[in-house]
Amino acid sequence: MFYPNIFIDLELVDNSVNSLKNKKKFIISIDQGTTSSRAIIFNLAGKSLYKSQIEFKQYFPKNGWVEHDPEEIWNKTRKVLVNVITKSKKLKGDILTIGITNQRETTILWDKVTGKTVYNAIVWQDRRTADFCKKYHSNKREHLINRKTGLLIDPYFSGTKIKWILNNISKAKKLLKQKRLLFGTIDTFLLWRLTKGKTHATDATNASRTMLYNISTNQWDNQILKSLKIPSHILPEIKNSSDYFGKTHASITGKSYQITGVVGDQQAATIGQCCFKKGDVKSTYGTGAFVLMNTGFKKIFSKNRLLTTVCYRVNNKSTYALEGSIFIAGAGVQWLRDKMKLIRTAEETEKIIKSLKSNHDVYLVPAFVGLGAPYWDSKARGVLSGLTRDTGPKEIIRAIIESTAYQSNDLLNAMKKDGLKPKVIKVDGGMVKNNWLTQFLSDVLNVSVYRSIEEDTTALGAAYMAGLKIGVYKSLNDISKHWKFNKKFTPKINAKLRKELINGWLKTVNKTINQSR
Repeated sequence: MFYPNIFIDLELVDNSVNSLKNKKKFIISIDQGTTSSRAIIFNLAGKSLYKSQIEFKQYFPKNGWVEHDPEEIWNKTRKVLVNVITKSKKLKGDILTIGITNQRETTILWDKVTGKTVYNAIVWQDRRTADFCKKYHSNKREHLINRKTGLLIDPYFSGTKIKWILNNISKAKKLLKQKRLLFGTIDTFLLWRLTKGKTHATDATNASRTMLYNISTNQWDNQILKSLKIPSHILPEIKNSSDYFGKTHASITGKSYQITGVVGDQQAATIGQCCFKKGDVKSTYGTGAFVLMNTGFKKIFSKNRLLTTVCYRVNNKSTYALEGSIFIAGAGVQWLRDKMKLIRTAEETEKIIKSLKSNHDVYLVPAFVGLGAPYWDSKARGVLSGLTRDTGPKEIIRAIIESTAYQSNDLLNAMKKDGLKPKVIKVDGGMVKNNWLTQFLSDVLNVSVYRSIEEDTTALGAAYMAGLKIGVYKSLNDISKHWKFNKKFTPKINAKLRKELINGWLKTVNKTINQSR
């Protein structure tokens, strides 16, 4: 999730007498995101009490390549975790357990003897395997991949990232021959480090984003592994989202703490929003943006290029979701800040946008790393359209913010074409702190939008899964009692204006797609 500013050790303690009574037992969540690592203390009512957060560096070695330094991720994750453990002592509370949520698809390989990584983490946004995916693709193979994994053949997912490392990194080749090589998404890597190599595992939600996992059998798929020439012995054990994942090593955390929840970040936000009923929808606006609809125990395979994924797995039974992925949301705001130097903080954008009466027909498709659902165009690149001599920084800033709503509308339209018609959406993430954007979302989507009272819903979802395993929460229904919304937004613009805005966006998307061909 994207947070444009660095917030280290942000204290969120409610000092009321009544709430203090509920703060004697804590659950800690590690939320390892695309731009920062965080750790948060939650009380058992699901209220965040204290947060430690540190940003880390993004690397872009080539066009379309996105990498992280695994050691920086580990060091900063460990630091924020230790920070909140120390704070928990000052709050005179006991840590019952730890949950982990993480950026999904991001791929790391390491030496199981030394623990050293063989290459940088290849981030979910990375498009370096686009050419391979194009060659690998066939209608027959796409159908097989989709039915087995719920996914499409795309560089987004972990499978082709693993293959790239195996094919291009000599150290990986050497360790593979010695059977010393291990793979993991970020959750697996952190588990390995936190437990000092005792746990090599993942959960079903993260496994379902690799393009190697059969969502029906809950196993790595041998046919796909053979096709991609990826040996099964490098892959982690697959567990429930609410499960026992070992204990942290005392040398890292002062004393050992059990880890009983692991879940990918978008599924975690779905859990944190208590979207436990079939048809419930949440949308998270972080670095990217992601819309997930709970489809219950039934897998729905989209005819409009949405993804079928595991929403969560509890008691050895999977609940599924239909998902649409937007690659650039908050990352676009980060681009405005860090590259374009048009803003100093994300918070400035709301005031700037409000100073404009309209978008002046300026549209920006932020295809900086290709387009996600429903287009899945890995070669697409950003297009800024409608410029005149009157166009200035304000219009460009507004175009970036608006693009998030238009891309969300693309996803909801795909769901509608699949016969699903969400009328209410629960939203979370750093971007929806912007009231203008959240209202614009409601206007463009033409649905009611509920913003959660708890900002850190992703971390909260991991806490809920961890607490469920140890009996803090008796059931998902028990967890649902804690959900509250901060504000409700309802559509305010007329149908004519809505249509004009969306048509302007779709014309610009067509320009984006056409230039990539």
